Amino acid sequence: MEVDERTLAVGIASGLERLIGLVRSLTPPDGISLTAAATLATLERSGPRRLTALAVQEGVTQPAMTQLIGRLQDAGLVRREADPADGRVVQVRLTDQGRETLARRRAVRAERLAAILDQISPEHKAALAAAMPAIDALASAQRNSPPTARYAQPADPEVSSR
Repeated sequence: MEVDERTLAVGIASGLERLIGLVRSLTPPDGISLTAAATLATLERSGPRRLTALAVQEGVTQPAMTQLIGRLQDAGLVRREADPADGRVVQVRLTDQGRETLARRRAVRAERLAAILDQISPEHKAALAAAMPAIDALASAQRNSPPTARYAQPADPEVSSR
């Protein structure tokens, strides 16, 4: 069966909106924004990064990322340090406290999500489990694409059809 990519993209985009709402409702009110938590998770997954690279990865401006890293550093969740290869370059690194904060947030969300999973059918649970590799592939494809491709504006169908 051939998949219409446009229809699939629209369905996934709609589903993601609903899932983002679910994630927000599952997240403990600990004073850390979703952008801050995503930045911490990027550092956990990818290791130390330049501030500019983090801004591109998270889809925010460099000044916004600078402010966010300042707040995270003040909270003890990240630290800035010189790049061992080039001392003029500053990298942002996740601290042990930052790792613990991520782990606590994930544990609370997982506990709350487990209660919701208890309400759905075994078939839907199996479908969710089967979809995990595809979800990971989708997220990884976005992370691995060049920054310009990630945030390019789609063509306006009204303009392109003229």
